[in-house]
Amino acid sequence: MDNEIKTWLYDILQSIIEIDSYYENKPRIFEEYVSDIKTKRAIERNLEIIGEAANRIIKKDKKFKLDNVKQIIGTRNRIIHGYDKISDDLIWSIVINHLPKLKDEVSVLLDE
Repeated sequence: MDNEIKTWLYDILQSIIEIDSYYENKPRIFEEYVSDIKTKRAIERNLEIIGEAANRIIKKDKKFKLDNVKQIIGTRNRIIHGYDKISDDLIWSIVINHLPKLKDEVSVLLDE
């Protein structure tokens, strides 16, 4: 695998690990997320990084297999360009439902 692609995959993994760290030793409760502006902004920033890294990977290798890559990039674009239309529900759904799968996928790719 290309070294740049490995670096970008590592960036994705590190951003997910950072998001996970916000909830170490405490439950993930939606209402707490909604009321914590610092955590919300930190998660959004990490999602931007994940989307940008995915975008760079696909630009470098159009055939690179990464599940839901278009949705990942689309989320990044939505956060950056449509920041005023991002719902807490959407971001929370990504954190709870999609990031664990992406973390597993990227970990496997980096282990190859």
